[in-house]
Amino acid sequence: MASNWNPDSWKAQEARHLPAYREPEELTQVEATLSRFPPLVFAGEARALKADLAEVAQGKGFLLQGGDCAESFAEFHPDNIRDTFRVLLQMAVVMTFASKQPVVKVGRMAGQFAKPRSAPTEVQGDQELPSYFGDIINGIEFDPATRRNDPARMLQAYSQSASTLNLLRAFSNGGYANLRQVHKWTLDFMGRSPWAAKFAEVSERIGEALDFMQACGINPSTVPQLQGTSFYTSHEALLLQYEQSLTRRDSLTGDWYDCSAHMLWIGDRTRFEGSAHVEFLRGVGNPIGMKCGPSLEPDALLRLLDTLNPGREPGRMTLISRFGHDKVEDGLPKLVRAVKREGHPVVWSCDPMHGNVVKAASGYKTRPFDRILAEVRGFFAVHRAEGTHAGGIHIEMTGQNVTECTGGAMGITDEALADRYHTHCDPRLNAAQSLELAFLIAEMLNLEAQDRSAQAA
Repeated sequence: MASNWNPDSWKAQEARHLPAYREPEELTQVEATLSRFPPLVFAGEARALKADLAEVAQGKGFLLQGGDCAESFAEFHPDNIRDTFRVLLQMAVVMTFASKQPVVKVGRMAGQFAKPRSAPTEVQGDQELPSYFGDIINGIEFDPATRRNDPARMLQAYSQSASTLNLLRAFSNGGYANLRQVHKWTLDFMGRSPWAAKFAEVSERIGEALDFMQACGINPSTVPQLQGTSFYTSHEALLLQYEQSLTRRDSLTGDWYDCSAHMLWIGDRTRFEGSAHVEFLRGVGNPIGMKCGPSLEPDALLRLLDTLNPGREPGRMTLISRFGHDKVEDGLPKLVRAVKREGHPVVWSCDPMHGNVVKAASGYKTRPFDRILAEVRGFFAVHRAEGTHAGGIHIEMTGQNVTECTGGAMGITDEALADRYHTHCDPRLNAAQSLELAFLIAEMLNLEAQDRSAQAA
């Protein structure tokens, strides 16, 4: 257990990007209510994810982390949950088939409600109101009642997260993820994408392999791994009042776990030394992610790793690089070299979304797909050059047929952004773009595997 730590020790540190609540008594009452609610996830599940990530850190797997930029109350629907889960399954199958390694699946789901803002307030005309911090804090409509930072929204976020987790557990272990169903996972609107046809080819080959295995007496009824899958949840641990309220002591080990999600991460804006968010997460036993951008220097990164993982526990830390397509090959190597030199066992993952936001001529905020692909290629190139494992991808995506990121095989243009631009925050990859990205990553994983084979020979 972390020394000199308790669930509210973060309050003595600098807390950035937390909302100001005007009714402290109401906040206290909500925190007390949440602290009596059942945990959303369990310590044993978090430890299972940590064990899976320890394998990835050793080069024996790949982390796929994806989901909404910010979940919303308005778009909460079982079909949206199912479709995002389905696309993540497709991506994982493509990567597993190519790399012959397990893919650890972690959703940005069941808790990704809070977003950092560059300013606490927003001005429109002559009116100044609190900025939109995500549905767990306030509403996106610009009016005084909706923009009030409302603690009671945490209770709705908990309820929606519990329902989402219940459905995800049913999908992952109730037969939907059975590999015999792989050919049924393609969404109808993706039939126009050339990558859907390529996925159909992979599905056929998987089906042939399953037929062979069944002829040998191996089938989903006798091998549980073929009829279900492990699926974990994650979100940025931004709203510390919510995270603290859902922190529980594990009855088996006595350690503290944040039971709002299996994995939590620290954002680029809150991972400074002396941060309340770092202080909170150093004391919980969950796997922890940390965003690493151009402003992070190697010495600062090493100090943060020593704080968050002093025992150098494998699977504990995932470093999520977010540089931008034109900066990754210059900025990432120094961090990789420092971590490798000091022997920290980390998973290196690539967030190709946050460094590649542009404003289109149409006025919409977007992310050009070619820039996303370029950052992923640069990420893999750095790790091949440094002899380290490119261990994961972290993307904002959806199973919906949205038009938010330009480009891709289906050719979304600036003019087409307005057709189906539904995000509450940042632009997301749609299902076809996500699958296209998965095939690119599969190629990169193949190259990495060939390098390992050559070195072994």
